[in-house]
Amino acid sequence: MENLLSITTFIPLLAAAILAVFLRGDDEQARTNAKWVAMLATLATFLVSLFILFGFDPADTGFQFVEERTWLAGLTYKMGVDGISVLFVMLTTFLMPLVIWSAWDVKVRVKEYMIAFLLLETLMLGVFMALDLVLFYLFFEAGLIPMFLIIGIWGGKRRIYATFKFFLYTLAGSVLMLVALLYIYAPQLTELVPALGPLVAKATQTIDVARLWLDGQAQQLLTWLDSLASGGS
Repeated sequence: MENLLSITTFIPLLAAAILAVFLRGDDEQARTNAKWVAMLATLATFLVSLFILFGFDPADTGFQFVEERTWLAGLTYKMGVDGISVLFVMLTTFLMPLVIWSAWDVKVRVKEYMIAFLLLETLMLGVFMALDLVLFYLFFEAGLIPMFLIIGIWGGKRRIYATFKFFLYTLAGSVLMLVALLYIYAPQLTELVPALGPLVAKATQTIDVARLWLDGQAQQLLTWLDSLASGGS
């Protein structure tokens, strides 16, 4: 089967788009429909991923099921799995139906909840399959968005505190990873090396500015998350 990795990765994204576009209302029937769409999508993703597992050759030490093409701005879309990543792919696709089933009693913003987890599954699978560094970075960073919303809206009593800390720590890591990407992909490394020190300093200043901004805007963020969490209750 061609493009098996892409099919497995983007089935949940397709289901999330269907929920976002076609599902209307917040009555009991709409909530049930959202749960079943998410459940069927995650089960379908698991079943398709079994083709990856059964077609994987453990004697081959290289990457398998490799897909490679040029996409946005000349960047490379390259996916593949090896003996380690295929296990994480199977673990993800196996656990997601259980996650949806465990959340069957959720009653607050059910459609948005299911969309967030479907998006998260696509982005997690992308992280484990990406063979291009920029593609990996995009999948990894985008995965923080549904995680942020899931923690902030459907978390426990201290969800706002957890969301705030989550954002701060991931922001710092993201900036440093971006600096590393700029270093690796710079066309003239010899010109970049002398400038790397100021670049790191600039990244540190960016983190400091972000912290100051968050201190000033934290109350608005907390109010917004509280309104989202209480809107459907």
